[in-house]
Amino acid sequence: MERIKIAHITSAHPRADTRIHVREAGSLAKTFAAPVALFVQDGKGDCREAGGKIRIIDIGPPASGRLARMTLGVRRMWRAVHGLRPLVVHFHDPELITLGLVLKCFGYRVVYDVHEDLPRQVLTKYWLPAVTRQPVSWAVSVIEWLAARVFDAIVPAEPKIAERFPPRKTTLVQNFPILDELVRTEDKPYQSRPPHFAYIGGITRIRGIHEMITAISCTSGKQGQDARLCLAGAFQPTSLRTEIQSLAGWQRVEFLGWADREQVAEILGRVRGGLVILHPTQKYLDAYPTKMFEYMSVGLPVIVSDFPLWRRIVDNAGCGLLVNPLDPRAVAEAMQWLLDHPVEAEAMGRRGREAVEKYYNWESEAEKLVSLYKKLLPT
Repeated sequence: MERIKIAHITSAHPRADTRIHVREAGSLAKTFAAPVALFVQDGKGDCREAGGKIRIIDIGPPASGRLARMTLGVRRMWRAVHGLRPLVVHFHDPELITLGLVLKCFGYRVVYDVHEDLPRQVLTKYWLPAVTRQPVSWAVSVIEWLAARVFDAIVPAEPKIAERFPPRKTTLVQNFPILDELVRTEDKPYQSRPPHFAYIGGITRIRGIHEMITAISCTSGKQGQDARLCLAGAFQPTSLRTEIQSLAGWQRVEFLGWADREQVAEILGRVRGGLVILHPTQKYLDAYPTKMFEYMSVGLPVIVSDFPLWRRIVDNAGCGLLVNPLDPRAVAEAMQWLLDHPVEAEAMGRRGREAVEKYYNWESEAEKLVSLYKKLLPT
């Protein structure tokens, strides 16, 4: 059996995760001769993908509950990874920090991929008692700071996250879209599409699900044709779905559940605009909205929350409209404007695509990741 040099490990993300599997593992598998191993915990079994260049290794069914995942799951992951003995282990979940430290003690080269600003994220966790969130946030900040001094490299997904780690160990690899991944030649011309909009991603209160449902119910296309919202993703928590389905605007929703990359491309190829209506929490104000860049990559105008960082991106590119995310009427007015001004909306989409081609694409980020690995792997 071929020697595995690179292993990516995750205990919380799905095996098809776009950043881990499609972008990072895919780019590394194309560059280096040996296959890339991707360790997951989902109970779906082992397989090979990308022409055999990505070897998915399933360590077993998901552990029941967060505590079990952080104990039993970590032990399983240790046995599986140590049994294969890769040269570099690249992990993607904060709960695997302890495993990363153990791997360092055994001589592995360890990379910590930081997807989100964890100390800020903790402050919005609905499952944590409110009184504990600030102390937990401080604690995880200290743990990450100390662990970063031990690991060989830190790979943050956003500039704001990168500021928390030692510059000499940090390689910023932003989660921008692959240029042509979601582009399809069979898509309808923009102005021939029905008055539909898309939201793709986690479905939560603070990601604006109430506002989007209320807004779509107030929007109409030509000849009074109902506008619709194409909604793809998972409700978090799952109980939220029952509440949302009781809203009057739900009859205007096409709910598709979780969508793979081909399904995402199909959805985006038949709508008039993409929505990213996240609430102004600390978690989102300085975050780069991955879905916005994916909408832009397929030439869709975007309707996004009016945050200072997002305003600079959208205004500089001229690719969409900014709204108060807490005001459903403002969201509805922006959607109606795109429907009433199809020529201008299509031009916004073209400018967004041009901005992705110049600045916001995975191809340039992949070069930074590959350069890091050339330093980590022995010659």
